[in-house]
Amino acid sequence: MFDSYQGHNKKMLKKIPKPVINILQELEKNKFEAYVVGGCVRDLLMENPPAGGPKDWDVATNAQPEEVQKIFEDSFYENEFGTVGVKISEQGTVSSEQKKWVVEVTTYRIESKYSDKRHPDKIKFAKTLEEDLGRRDFTINALALKVENNLTEIIDLFGGQKDLQKKIIRTVGDPGERFSEDALRMMRAIRFSSVLGFSIEKKTLESIKKNSKLLSYVSHERIKDELQKIILSDSPASTRGNDRSSTRGGPAEGIDLLHETGLNNFIIPELEKGVGVKQNLHHIYTIYKHSLLALKYCPSPKLEVRLAALLHDIAKPQTKRGEGTYATFYNHDHVGARVAEKILERLRFPREVIEKVKLLIDQHMFYYNPDEVTESSVRRLVQRAGLQNMKDLIDLRIADRLGSGTPKAKPYKLRHLEYVIDKISHDAISVKMLKINGNDLIKTLKIKPGPKIGAILDVLLAEVIEDPAKNTQELLLARAKELDKENLEVLRKMAKVRIEEKKEEEDKELKGKYWVK
Repeated sequence: MFDSYQGHNKKMLKKIPKPVINILQELEKNKFEAYVVGGCVRDLLMENPPAGGPKDWDVATNAQPEEVQKIFEDSFYENEFGTVGVKISEQGTVSSEQKKWVVEVTTYRIESKYSDKRHPDKIKFAKTLEEDLGRRDFTINALALKVENNLTEIIDLFGGQKDLQKKIIRTVGDPGERFSEDALRMMRAIRFSSVLGFSIEKKTLESIKKNSKLLSYVSHERIKDELQKIILSDSPASTRGNDRSSTRGGPAEGIDLLHETGLNNFIIPELEKGVGVKQNLHHIYTIYKHSLLALKYCPSPKLEVRLAALLHDIAKPQTKRGEGTYATFYNHDHVGARVAEKILERLRFPREVIEKVKLLIDQHMFYYNPDEVTESSVRRLVQRAGLQNMKDLIDLRIADRLGSGTPKAKPYKLRHLEYVIDKISHDAISVKMLKINGNDLIKTLKIKPGPKIGAILDVLLAEVIEDPAKNTQELLLARAKELDKENLEVLRKMAKVRIEEKKEEEDKELKGKYWVK
């Protein structure tokens, strides 16, 4: 009845944490069945699993929750799904206070009718592993692993191993039944396709299209969680910057699958308004296609930047004026920031994520030309966007460029902007770095406020730049007493020569860093 995968016996055994094996052995010692189940088994069998392999470990057993708790004292049972959390340490001792993590031990169960298309009306404990695996969503997640006598055996009732080899997402049993039980499984299918780079089997895909309206029953919080995992999924293209080789999987293909299946009508319907809408002479793609490509080629792994890449032109359809080469989209950045805010609020994203995405979209049309823009205008841009956000804003501009079919990710003017931002953010010639200030000089030298104080501080700064060890209150005050004997003009000349030399030296280094002239 069970398909065994003996080839991975020794290799897989080494990958299973000792604490997990201990849990299996303790359950069996108490005359219960125990198997590692679900996604961790799937990742063990994959040659290149996402994120390097299993992070969460799940165990299925025929022991009741109360019986599991009796075996493992350091455990908790705070749900109605038969899942007991067993706390373990890296050394595998349940009682140790060292860096603990949790293994979920769940009683075999079957689930009754799903009236709300989200949760089973009633949870029933099952007697056999077969019943438990039969309720799961996809074949690649309906695998179990038994550890016995230092050997492993894979329990595969639904062809999960073959689907793994073929890189296919397929439901356990009838897809219509699985999706009517929990409509979020339709998004999960697309999420697995994005994360793993797998295709969705034909009947499963057709069933998603047929049942897409069921997603309206699912809470925005649960939808947000799956969408976030799709957005954060990686494909080789998204991690290689300007390499645009065709790859399966990744966030852009995930979003396009949401569109193709009709699920996106219940997630970000605003995105659908850009489908087939042409732009102008600066763009060769439609608004929708450009948004997908901007997400695909976004160089940042950050959720906020990827969301901004997908939504940066979300208001173009409603701000479009005219047709053809000279169509305009005035203020689509500012309108788009507000539209994106409403979308992310509806999907229950955290406030800090919403604010960051809103800011990036609002500022993404910044103008910069090295021959026209001054350092003061760059300061104003930095003031509006925040110095800490400039790297993300530039990454969004790169995504926008690559998504437009532009071959160069970072042209000269973007490199020049980075140089100017770095330059104006340097504080190496600021008196703020000194361990004394003007008030200290007034008090120690007993002189009145005036230009001489500034001149003395400038000389001290110039000397500290040359030798940081001089930057102590004691040494600076002693040196200030010596400098107080000089007149104002001499002090100014002393400071100017050294500071200008340092400015030129640092500017040369910065230009080399960004390859600008």
